[in-house]
Amino acid sequence: MNRSVIRESGSDRVFTIVNYIVLALVLVAVMYPLIYVVSASFSSSYAVLSGKVWLWPVDPSLDGYKAVFKNKNIITGFQNTLFYTIAGTLVNVVMTVLAAYPLSRRDFRGRNGFMLMFAFTMMFSGGLIPTYFVVKNLHMIDTVWAMLIPTALSVWNVIIMRTYFQTTIPHELLEASQLDGCNDFRFLVKIVVPLSGPIIAVIALFYAVGHWNQYFNAMIYLKDPHLYPMQLILRDILVQNEVKIDMLGDVKSAAARQGLRELLKYSLIVVSSVPLLIVYPFVQKFFVKGVMIGSLKG
Repeated sequence: MNRSVIRESGSDRVFTIVNYIVLALVLVAVMYPLIYVVSASFSSSYAVLSGKVWLWPVDPSLDGYKAVFKNKNIITGFQNTLFYTIAGTLVNVVMTVLAAYPLSRRDFRGRNGFMLMFAFTMMFSGGLIPTYFVVKNLHMIDTVWAMLIPTALSVWNVIIMRTYFQTTIPHELLEASQLDGCNDFRFLVKIVVPLSGPIIAVIALFYAVGHWNQYFNAMIYLKDPHLYPMQLILRDILVQNEVKIDMLGDVKSAAARQGLRELLKYSLIVVSSVPLLIVYPFVQKFFVKGVMIGSLKG
């Protein structure tokens, strides 16, 4: 069989070539910093400090990772961060679903007023000091609840999930379930949640990343080092290795500490990023579908 082939015009070829060039440049701009960070983390402190690392590790060494994991608080911080991430994400997802579903129901009276109050908090807030006093008066200072309750709900994620419910869950499905004697709570648990896997996975990823990288609330609300998340402990390790003024007399010691500090920067980035990079591929398939359906429709 003769198949007709549509030939590209000269302008189409130029457009395709330009696209490939632009995408290749974007790929290099994105990939090079990542490769450099990993390579620098596996190089010697002298190579990093002298700027010899460009693409591949120079004088391969694990000194940076040894210095990181030599700190006894690393394991404690990792366990705390894992708990804050899992427990916090669970609280966030439950609160978001419970807030978004009623707001998506057409028969929920006053939903526009509630939505206005939710949106108001996105534009105006009490500020840091009033928030601190609220947490303090609730006796959550220096407790794990200070890392979970103040960030229990994101209004932006509520809006995304509400839009998903409105555009994906047909009202006729609710009417059919009600005819079969299904109440609202059972409909939410048995029908809405299973049909909302993509958006729940995306929202959970957003919340998990926020909890994993959280350190500011820990600095404000936590005093016990045994409750510190990993990010705050890694920050303390980096600060402890700063070159102080009184070290300048011993040039060799100051240079060694400065080299270790530069090496620690890259090792800490890798240590704090790898767990999320491992988890992301498992939810990536839901990411595009959930965001596109939840935020662009309606």
